[in-house]
Amino acid sequence: MSIYLDNAATSFPKPDSVTDSVYHFMKYIGANIGRSSYSKAQKAGEVVNETRQLLCQLFNYCNPDHVVFTSNVTEAINLAIRGIVSKGGHVITSGLEHNAVWRCLKMLERDHDIQISTVPCDRNGITEPEKINELIQPDTQLIVFTHASNVLGTLQPIRTIGAIASQHHIPFLVDSAQTAGAYPIDIRADNIDILAFTGHKSLLGPTGTGGLIVKSEGLIRPQKAGGTGRDSISPYQPEYLPDSLEAGTLNVSGIAGLGAGVKFILNKTVEAIRNKEQSLTDYALNQLQRIENLTIYGPCNPEKMVGVISFNVNCVAAVEIAYVLDEVYEIMVRAGLHCAPTAHRLIGTESDGTVRVSFGYFNQKEDVDLLVFALREIISKI
Repeated sequence: MSIYLDNAATSFPKPDSVTDSVYHFMKYIGANIGRSSYSKAQKAGEVVNETRQLLCQLFNYCNPDHVVFTSNVTEAINLAIRGIVSKGGHVITSGLEHNAVWRCLKMLERDHDIQISTVPCDRNGITEPEKINELIQPDTQLIVFTHASNVLGTLQPIRTIGAIASQHHIPFLVDSAQTAGAYPIDIRADNIDILAFTGHKSLLGPTGTGGLIVKSEGLIRPQKAGGTGRDSISPYQPEYLPDSLEAGTLNVSGIAGLGAGVKFILNKTVEAIRNKEQSLTDYALNQLQRIENLTIYGPCNPEKMVGVISFNVNCVAAVEIAYVLDEVYEIMVRAGLHCAPTAHRLIGTESDGTVRVSFGYFNQKEDVDLLVFALREIISKI
């Protein structure tokens, strides 16, 4: 039986309710939202509105109209950054960002002369938020941070960072790709102005789903224009949320599945999910640390990280380890740079990357035991 340990890329398996909801929508509803008044269109609108409400409940926010759906968290992040940062502006970010943030910023630096300041962190990915104060400039337009590294698993102190951003009246964008659904997020208590989320990871939804939760109207300039189903007579994109940032047909079947995933999480509770994944990460770290010729990166403290562990086997390329784990032992992991070269630069693995295992709610300790057994056999044959 195969073992899936790549939940940081996409969670698998999904709850049955998720696949059932996608199928039910496609089979029995299938209509667009906001374009017609017949019953199926109204039911489609109810599906989308319910999912907006569920996401507000999950993240402790009060206005479902401020939930904006996109095709994934990368689109959401690009929409937020490009819709806030203007030519010659200044942005502060972490030293651990995924390319969804980093490439977007670097292209704006090249094409629109923005300035980027990176907050330093130690080799475990731990950031001292007070250092942000030293980087703030009069033209700082945005602070953007990943909530947890997809390479090291390290959690960032977003509540403290959010308080600093709020004190200086700078919008704070959080990339929750590795935490939404698996770690508690409170938009109001964490001082988050814009939360970017993806549906297909720990929210347990389908691929092709994601979005933003935006605190304020007019904070983000629309980056595309088109039909919304409302105010069609106007030649301009509406100025109110969510229409200002949602042009064109939404992935309603995917949103139906996302809503089912969020319902599953709310029923189990984020705290219970976090406790299970933290316990599994603790167990895995203890077992992996006992293997000779294996180097683990990151804090190695489950209280300071999500269920992501990166490691290398001495003198063997990460891609080779991943290949053997898959071909011989049917254990699926990810190897390489994980679309986050800044994090690999930090730990000195920029040339070859690492092997990454990442746990989800449906993994068990037996999965870790089989991984450890396989790694011991592989290393014994080197």
